[in-house]
Amino acid sequence: MWPWLGDSAATEQRREDLWRLLGPRPWRDGGVAGEVLARDEHAHAVVEHWRLHLNAEQAVPALLLRPRGVSPRGVVLYCHAHGHRFDIGKDEVLVGRPALQSPPPYGGALIARGWAVLAIDHWGFGERQRPSERALVKRLLWQGATLWGWRAHDTLAALDWLRMQPGFASLPVVTLGLSMGSTMALWSAALDERIAGCIDLCCAAEYAALLHSGGFDLHGEYFFVPGLLRDFTLAEIAALIAPRPHLSLAGRADPLTPPAGLASLDHALRAAYAALGAGANWQQVCEDGGHAETPTMRRQVLSWLDALVPASTL
Repeated sequence: MWPWLGDSAATEQRREDLWRLLGPRPWRDGGVAGEVLARDEHAHAVVEHWRLHLNAEQAVPALLLRPRGVSPRGVVLYCHAHGHRFDIGKDEVLVGRPALQSPPPYGGALIARGWAVLAIDHWGFGERQRPSERALVKRLLWQGATLWGWRAHDTLAALDWLRMQPGFASLPVVTLGLSMGSTMALWSAALDERIAGCIDLCCAAEYAALLHSGGFDLHGEYFFVPGLLRDFTLAEIAALIAPRPHLSLAGRADPLTPPAGLASLDHALRAAYAALGAGANWQQVCEDGGHAETPTMRRQVLSWLDALVPASTL
């Protein structure tokens, strides 16, 4: 097992190593800020539309959903998928997508259980479709940066902003997403220990198995961080989350999660969590099916969230 596991200083160094591979971040002098553009009140929910200033280049459209009339039990930092649907972005949390169970979309399901939700448009999506993802990948590689690094930066800078908002400073935060959102949920929790737990759907399988199966070529260009495999396996990235709770859900017939990659990841993380005395906090669940959330997965996500922050703590 990795020598840094359980050593807080060494673990933080590994996080810095991961950030180094992601390249320079689009820092914004003066910290993060934002302004609310609209506020819609519904019977049980409040939906706020924000413009956030998280980086030096481009404003970030965001949605903040909260239960109406009660304090939220926690926050889901919702990471949207890719699917070459550059028009959807953050709105996935409100309208869903074919690969997700709906109705209800995750926004409605989470609000009904007392969770607030924060979702942003990642670079290239939603209201940020220009410049295109392909142009961004090329430009940033030329400049020694990575699009994945810039997307990770905005995700965690959005968390910085959220912590500054009244009533959100101390709430537990969980990352959640499917496909590209799954990868962002996992990487964000690995890079930032403020995140209390992670749920990834339909994307977490060891990289070596993707190389062997050819499934790596099904990912977009943004997924590939130069030199990553010299320094990290996916298991080693995910182990940066340990001992915090992590639920990983996948379909056995999904070419993005080949069975050998699922088994390898599960074996390594079982050992990592056991070494930290937190064996119950890692859970991988594989179902028959492909690259899509199943009804059983949706039930598992919601029950896992209920167990993480019981209703009695509201």
